[in-house]
Amino acid sequence: MSLDAPRGTGADLVEDWTSEPVLESSTPFEGIIFDVVRDRVDLGEGGVVTRDYVTHPGAVAVLALRELDGVDHVLMIRQYRHATGAHVWELPAGLLDVDGEPPWEAAARELAEEVDLIADEWHVLADDVTSPGAFPETVRIFLARGLRDVEEEDAHERTAEELSLRPLWVPLDDAVDAALAGRISNSATLVGLLSAGLSRARGWSTLRDRDAAWPAREAQRARG
Repeated sequence: MSLDAPRGTGADLVEDWTSEPVLESSTPFEGIIFDVVRDRVDLGEGGVVTRDYVTHPGAVAVLALRELDGVDHVLMIRQYRHATGAHVWELPAGLLDVDGEPPWEAAARELAEEVDLIADEWHVLADDVTSPGAFPETVRIFLARGLRDVEEEDAHERTAEELSLRPLWVPLDDAVDAALAGRISNSATLVGLLSAGLSRARGWSTLRDRDAAWPAREAQRARG
């Protein structure tokens, strides 16, 4: 099929966030953050299939960037993730779990809570859907610049996994190299680092407004 597939351009790469008809839906498992949903879906010529997927409120991640000694540095954090049983390097991130909160404000909240930073400049860097086949978590990665420290009296009191967060400023190029070498595994972090490297090479011309449309997120919310 692939050699006979029609040719196209980048303009053809537009996703259609329209769900196929769901004939029946149930929730076999309800959890603290996510549920497991089972749908019978009518795929037309493909027949009726049963698919399980994990619901998720969505998330944001922040690539905080500053210049140190003339070199762009990104703030990475080392955090324990029990589902993988590992301490992994990530970008500051968090859930979209406050009703009505704009995503960039959620990102600003997480940046302050996790690493005690405030950013004066926010742009959308990239969007990610973690695993469209089973775990449709929508993640928006923001670029945050114009950084300053949170006032000491306003600092967030960290608990649980956040208590042992290890922050580290790393040259952006080194972080990109680590991603390409397989030393970073978090998908949103990979997307953020590689997107930042490419966007900077294009003079940051690819950046979007902090409130840019987010079709994947809107489709997820419409499904409930």
